[in-house]
Amino acid sequence: MVCDRCVMAIRQELDRYQIPYNHIQLGEVHLKSEPDKANLDAFRSSIEKLGFEILDDRKSAIVTKIKTIILQLIRGKDQVELNTKLSVLLSERLNLEYHYLSSLFSSIEGITIEKYIIAQRIERVKELLLYDELSLSEIADNLGYSSVQHLSLQFKKVTGLTPSHFKKLKENKRKPLDQVGR
Repeated sequence: MVCDRCVMAIRQELDRYQIPYNHIQLGEVHLKSEPDKANLDAFRSSIEKLGFEILDDRKSAIVTKIKTIILQLIRGKDQVELNTKLSVLLSERLNLEYHYLSSLFSSIEGITIEKYIIAQRIERVKELLLYDELSLSEIADNLGYSSVQHLSLQFKKVTGLTPSHFKKLKENKRKPLDQVGR
């Protein structure tokens, strides 16, 4: 789950199948008790049709948490966290060594955490460019880039276009969040 609408969709399905839960947050559902197999199977089938899956194994759950933290970091407004070294932030939040997190993420996703965060940041830049409410300087500042030049160089490397050329195209060349980095 990568957005509030995802949380809402999962909440609706949990209610539909009468699966009791304590709370839902991005990427996680905390159940009150183990649901019966029939309800769980029906729920699993239902959410798979919506593009979700249940991650039963611990390693996949950790990767999902890494993605959720990155998305919250990029889409949030907390400049302090955005300027914190990602390796430190992930290690602190997940209580695991960054080397382990990095190796695990790469083995499951096929890309490094660093490339994933770059892809997510560029996708956010595209979104903000299309909204046309902020200058490139403000976008760079909001996303923790050291300069407009750094943002522009990274944007061109990933998309093949300069930010200004992308903005002129006025086509929606954005990717769904779950497809970013692939």
